[in-house]
Amino acid sequence: MPIDAANPVPPSYPRRAGPDQIPPHVPKELIRTSGIPTGEAFLAGPHDFMARMHQDFPPIFYDVGDYGNAWQFIKHEDALFALRHWEHFSNEGATPFPRDPNDYFYFIPIEIDPPQHRKYRNIVDPLFSPKGVLKLEGLIRQRARDLLDDVADKGECEFTEAFGRPLPVSVFLDIMGLPQDMRDTFVEWAIDLLHGKDRESMGRAMQNIVAYIKQAIAEKKAHPDEGVVSRITHAAPDGMPLSDKEIFGFVIFLFIGGLDTVFATLNNIWLWLARNPDRVQEIIARPNDLDAIVEELLRRWSVTFSGRVVAQDIEMRGVQMKKGDRITCVLPACNFDPDVFPNPLEVDFDRPRRTILAFTVGVHSCMGSHLARLELKIALQEWLQRIPQFAVKQDAQIVYRPGGVVGPESVQLVWGK
Repeated sequence: MPIDAANPVPPSYPRRAGPDQIPPHVPKELIRTSGIPTGEAFLAGPHDFMARMHQDFPPIFYDVGDYGNAWQFIKHEDALFALRHWEHFSNEGATPFPRDPNDYFYFIPIEIDPPQHRKYRNIVDPLFSPKGVLKLEGLIRQRARDLLDDVADKGECEFTEAFGRPLPVSVFLDIMGLPQDMRDTFVEWAIDLLHGKDRESMGRAMQNIVAYIKQAIAEKKAHPDEGVVSRITHAAPDGMPLSDKEIFGFVIFLFIGGLDTVFATLNNIWLWLARNPDRVQEIIARPNDLDAIVEELLRRWSVTFSGRVVAQDIEMRGVQMKKGDRITCVLPACNFDPDVFPNPLEVDFDRPRRTILAFTVGVHSCMGSHLARLELKIALQEWLQRIPQFAVKQDAQIVYRPGGVVGPESVQLVWGK
């Protein structure tokens, strides 16, 4: 039965976590503890770890951990099927973020399956379509140049703070119509939510975000502007204004989704660039191939996972999954599937075109994928024009924090020395 986004209720199926909450239909030989996203082996080199999963784990296995128990899909083919078939793998209640059951809301549109899903996407899709994001090119390029003006002559920077984070987050706040002077506070909340060590710390971060978003929505109701928050607040699909719950669930989902993923991607890529100066020169020498270069970098350095809930009993690869089971598509591992991407750890700018899963696929594909691609393209153009040779600072520590978005916490760079 379709859910009512205007009157949300918590899902009835359980969220299992730990070895004492393994359902009886799970075969013992498929039970594993992968350590994603908190284990020492994973955090020592997350992408290498996820590439090795094709040797170290079955194609589908049941992962047990403190964050939650779920079937893990690491094959490209299996993830494509799950992400494209919402009737088998639903998004309702699939996001891991804690919510007050007495003030529950759906994350919109990610937790809304068809047919209702489309009415919400239609509100913002024109802004985030390929044609829509091209209108932002001048803004993105100017923000990149302003940031580079501050660091280019210094000969060094901490990339995350100087460029990787402020570029996409500032652009995102421009689009949303939210204040730039709150940028660092917003990022802090997002990091606490997405990289919290336990559900209690995640819950505190969510409380801060909830309080702020409710205030921002009230301000946009009273004072409309051209930003996305205002657009959602005043939307009336099919002539029917959205309810307060729908507005809130939509805005808070975009807020959380827009603050961490792109800068984590930039951190991963710039760390690789700094360690591979010959490949930097290759990129500089191939300006007409930049779209293909961006696509390959996104495949190699994917940063997220995508969860679903089994909507009806199903068998895949001989594995029986029951209604209410949770699954996780380990998207970076899927992009390392050697059956689809031979020599998957190699960065090959001439690799034959295949569907990459950096932004998922299907009806729930990432709304911001075209924006992220454009931001990465402009970041490469502007940075490499100003700083074509750079390296990781000697003795710099590369540390990955646990959480649902994979990227180094800090990237210390030097150049011209």
